[in-house]
Amino acid sequence: MDEVNTMPCRAKGLVRVQDGTRIAYERYGEGPPVILVSGTPGTAGVERALAGLLARRFSVVAYDRRAAADSVEREIADLAALVNAVGGASGVAAVHGTASGGALALAAAAAGVPVGPVSVYEPTCGAEQADGLGRVHARVLVVDGGASPARTRRAARTIAAAVPRGRHRTLTGQTHEVAPHVLAPVLADFYGEDPAGE
Repeated sequence: MDEVNTMPCRAKGLVRVQDGTRIAYERYGEGPPVILVSGTPGTAGVERALAGLLARRFSVVAYDRRAAADSVEREIADLAALVNAVGGASGVAAVHGTASGGALALAAAAAGVPVGPVSVYEPTCGAEQADGLGRVHARVLVVDGGASPARTRRAARTIAAAVPRGRHRTLTGQTHEVAPHVLAPVLADFYGEDPAGE
């Protein structure tokens, strides 16, 4: 695990959003783009261990989210700007979000941000956001921990069922503080699937 925690990022950058805000990000590895959206308070540093593991197969971007009090619409604009910046020729990127970051990833997909596959770990979606999940056209994997509270696991299954192309997975023995080395291979397999094979 030491090599993951000390792995240097390949690049640091800034993305300017339409309202003039600059969003700092770190990029790791080479390959298809994956954007990590942390829970709040969300900084790129929170995602370094997971980014390092996924960077073996993907170009992984972790970024600093706005303050928790900011609006969902602004955060969706931030994520859209990142997708545009790192999406390459295809203009899309896979997205993974944890907790409130998972709710944001789903809200962005529902709002039409050009995302590839979306994975979320124990997303904190309110009723308002849950109502819009039917508009998410991306493939979605909703993951929870087998040692998390029952209500958290029920919510994860409900979210997966509400998304047209959603599926659910429980990681045995994991809690809300999921181990990156347990989560990373599940995400990598999901992103690497051939969508035509579904």
